[in-house]
Amino acid sequence: MASLPEDPLSLIREDDRDTAVRRLKDAYAEGHIAHEEMDERLDQALTATTHSDLLTALASLPAENAGTTSTIAAAGGRIRRRGAWRVPRFLKVESAFGSVRLDLSRAVIEHAAVDIELQLGTGGAKITVPRDATVDIEDLRTGWKDSLHKPPRRSRPGGPTIRISGSMGYGRLRIRYARR
Repeated sequence: MASLPEDPLSLIREDDRDTAVRRLKDAYAEGHIAHEEMDERLDQALTATTHSDLLTALASLPAENAGTTSTIAAAGGRIRRRGAWRVPRFLKVESAFGSVRLDLSRAVIEHAAVDIELQLGTGGAKITVPRDATVDIEDLRTGWKDSLHKPPRRSRPGGPTIRISGSMGYGRLRIRYARR
């Protein structure tokens, strides 16, 4: 629910409801609302049908933390991240002459959506995502080779959304889904 529609009586989508539930749980964990109040608001959010219903459930909560932007940059050489590393809400990866390998399969992903901006000259990128992730590469411009991304046939709901944007000169982006 980053931006609300102009018509508050419009019907909500499932991801709007999920975002509202996550915000309520975060507010409870941070001590902004009491347990009884969280129960009432969760019930409102789970039974909401319009955006105005969700607004009622989210009333008086602190503004959502947009997250931070982190940049990984290298003029030449490889950029690698794997294992249990913390993925920021916005990640910018810049490389003039090297390959990029990001493994998100065991990473700590605290946000429902992660935006990765690639700014690559020559060299490819390989990104491994969790099995339940949804990947969006619509805003990525490639100059030389097309991206390789084949969504799984059966995906489990509830995973993070990974949005990849930016531009790649002479490399190829390969998206892989983790096996476990």
